[in-house]
Amino acid sequence: MKKSVLSAAAIAWIAVALTTGVSAQSGRATRPQVKPPQGPVRAILFKNCTSCHGIDDYAYNALDRDGWNRHLEAKHKDGFAKMVGDTDRAVLLDWLVSRFGPTTKPFPRTYVAREITTFFTDAEAEAVLARSCSSCHALDRVNAARNSADAWRVVTLDMRERGARIGDDEIEKLVEWLGRTKGTNANQ
Repeated sequence: MKKSVLSAAAIAWIAVALTTGVSAQSGRATRPQVKPPQGPVRAILFKNCTSCHGIDDYAYNALDRDGWNRHLEAKHKDGFAKMVGDTDRAVLLDWLVSRFGPTTKPFPRTYVAREITTFFTDAEAEAVLARSCSSCHALDRVNAARNSADAWRVVTLDMRERGARIGDDEIEKLVEWLGRTKGTNANQ
């Protein structure tokens, strides 16, 4: 039986390929990941919405209360108001406006991860984080998080839509670095 030995370079390449995720190479568009709220809104969503569709598509919109009501009416052939009672509709519309209202920026519909061939050093990535993240929250929030590269991509895009100064040329390098250093299997 012949044993095969992988070189250190091959092992490193495999680790980077696994860490960066398939979607960076596949050309699939990145989708938002909306965390369901707690309390009464959660119960309304699970009772009326999630049996037919997910809630991630809400993040593609930034509408006022009337806009959300019209949007939901247009999406439901039997009428949204008939489906959800007045009280539940009011609670749901309040949540939608607070989370995806006109003062928010919708998640980009067309972002497709680009392949990268150069990677951030720790110092380069930390400089981007300091420049783009620390104006809204402490960096210990980022340092404590553990996400897959795909999840970091969603967070990074969402933060950019909210005003973080991250250039197109930096996004995938930052996502790769976050996935590698603050990924689900990273040392803590």
